[in-house]
Amino acid sequence: MPGGRLQGRIALVTGASRGLGAAIARRFAAEGAHVVLLARTQGALEDVDDQIRRAGGQATLVPLDLKDGDAIDQMGAALYQRFGRLDILVGNAAVLGGLSPVGHFALSDWAEVMAVNVTANWRLIRSFDALLRQSDAGRAIFVTSGVARSPHPYWGAYAASKAALETLAQTWAAEVAATSPLKVNLVSPGIVRTRMRAEAFPGEDPLSHPEPDAIADVFVDLAAPDCARTGDIVEAY
Repeated sequence: MPGGRLQGRIALVTGASRGLGAAIARRFAAEGAHVVLLARTQGALEDVDDQIRRAGGQATLVPLDLKDGDAIDQMGAALYQRFGRLDILVGNAAVLGGLSPVGHFALSDWAEVMAVNVTANWRLIRSFDALLRQSDAGRAIFVTSGVARSPHPYWGAYAASKAALETLAQTWAAEVAATSPLKVNLVSPGIVRTRMRAEAFPGEDPLSHPEPDAIADVFVDLAAPDCARTGDIVEAY
């Protein structure tokens, strides 16, 4: 949209088919960004694309499973060929992996949590670092959780994955601080109305929590070219 804070920026959002990822994508598009929507489900991505286009925004759809590291590498090359750069990366996609005593997680659940919440974000960094450095104001934002720093019983897999993600992102922030305008931050959304929240707390009334759109402005602030923060964990509330 003309005159927005992200006018002309190229932004990629993972987990963009629903929940927080969709809210971030819609908000970025409303601020003038061309949003690359990444998620596994084509149909759900098309729904978000329709919402963005009805509001006058622009988007590109990328149906992709983040556990496919080779596909992430290929996407980096494809984005370079089309845009020549990437201005904003939002690593939002995550899985809960269920709640269980630490020693009782199924191997498959543990492996999926680490693959999606940690390794996929490292593959995104590996694939897009050079593209983000091509931007005049590259911005990378990862979604974390308070359980990474305040452990709760039975949340071991998810909490460990988010703690690893925080260390990964802050290390990257420190590495690029002196050599690039790239800024890297994390957002801890707090309690919002998402499918993951419903999975973790099935007895709750979801209407008692704010919608993801309520915190989308936090991501705009961190994605904007005038953002000076880096290496921070930003609490949305």
